[in-house]
Amino acid sequence: MIEGKELFGLNHYRYGEAFFGSYRGMRYRLASDPFKRLRPDESAEGMGLVATVWPEPWSYAGTDPSLMTSEHFDFTKEGYEQAVAWLNEQYDKDPERWKAAAETDLTA
Repeated sequence: MIEGKELFGLNHYRYGEAFFGSYRGMRYRLASDPFKRLRPDESAEGMGLVATVWPEPWSYAGTDPSLMTSEHFDFTKEGYEQAVAWLNEQYDKDPERWKAAAETDLTA
């Protein structure tokens, strides 16, 4: 199970940094939307969070976008918690897909 404490705090996303992780064959990314760096005195009003999942073994940049699924959330503590829950829901929807991805043999 993916836990919020693994994904950095909400303030991390104010600085134009994404978080990348993986869980049992499912890769994921959490980032601000729009993806930009805010100045310390700049409001996050109008920003959101976007969570994306895709199968291993490829990176975010190296994966065909048709294999990715994304969802948008508010840039709030509640939105952050909803994003974490959504990531877990994506895994729970199709654990066999993610298991098969984790077993991908790149040497074949």
